[in-house]
Amino acid sequence: VSVTPNAIPLVGQLSPGPDYKLYLSREFVETEADFKKLKARMVRVGDVKTFNNFVVSIPAGIDPANFSAVILWCETFSEFITAAKYK
Repeated sequence: VSVTPNAIPLVGQLSPGPDYKLYLSREFVETEADFKKLKARMVRVGDVKTFNNFVVSIPAGIDPANFSAVILWCETFSEFITAAKYK
């Protein structure tokens, strides 16, 4: 995964699942419990609509420089998928 001012691309594959959301977080999380505890302080960037080599555009008003980690979460099943620290 990489983070640019306008988009977050992933080169690789994810296990398929429903309703994946991409979040930015100031803190790195590795568990479902940590995600749930910190979710209110995260910002949701958008939906992940494919599981191979995706790009999620960053909406206007969100500055990825203010965050340090990318989190993938499955809303439907409240499941932590994965996370990556980028600074």
